[in-house]
Amino acid sequence: MHDPHTDTGYLGSFATILAGELPGTWTSEYHPDRGGNTDHDDLTADVWDMNEVVDAMADYIVDHCAVLTRNDGTRLFVMDRKGHDEGFLIAAMAPQDAPLEAFRGVREPDGIAVADDPFTAAEDITHDLLPRYDKALAQVRHNAARLTSPPAAEPERVVMTWSGDDLVVEAPARPDIAQILTDHGFAFDADRDVFVLSGDDSAHQGARVRAAGHRLSELCVGVILRNPPAQPALGTTAAAPPAGMPAAPQSTPSARRR
Repeated sequence: MHDPHTDTGYLGSFATILAGELPGTWTSEYHPDRGGNTDHDDLTADVWDMNEVVDAMADYIVDHCAVLTRNDGTRLFVMDRKGHDEGFLIAAMAPQDAPLEAFRGVREPDGIAVADDPFTAAEDITHDLLPRYDKALAQVRHNAARLTSPPAAEPERVVMTWSGDDLVVEAPARPDIAQILTDHGFAFDADRDVFVLSGDDSAHQGARVRAAGHRLSELCVGVILRNPPAQPALGTTAAAPPAGMPAAPQSTPSARRR
């Protein structure tokens, strides 16, 4: 078996063969030893692992590594299995274009240790690491899309307000809504800039409102029936009855016909 500490080129060869054995289309890029410098940090920072791989990177300098990239941008990180005579560590790499908030609540697809046989390693990655990686990646993409989506617009509504026995609608800005109101018996009052549906026949009036509501719903426009705001009587205050005298009963106004 090879000694990864003296035969650093073997990792590159292993990664190249491995890329050809994984499902889909993958390419391999080998990052050689740079004289003991730790400037592979730009790659190790993207390793998406909270288990064996990140522990190895904390204990040993990553002097060389390889990155496998699938045609959809999915990446795998390959490094020596430090402290062992053989084998490699394979870890997922986080997408670089997703905001940090998109990773909240997503479990890391922790990496795995594989033998130095790229064919068996490909099987382990295909059946163990990749399913977890693809699931986590999909969750991050979903979260990122939700974060960048504009808030849903408030649904448009037509408010019909009772005025005595009539229904009154403020003139809408959309001509198609105005046409529907006109088609269903609402008359335009230019002085008040409103549409009015008279209450001469309550059954006929209700049928017209339902029909207009149905047409408006086809335009994704809702209908709200609203009572006018209560108007308090001005300048009137109930007088307190003399001591020992009961208060006069209050008359109950008749209910307005709806």
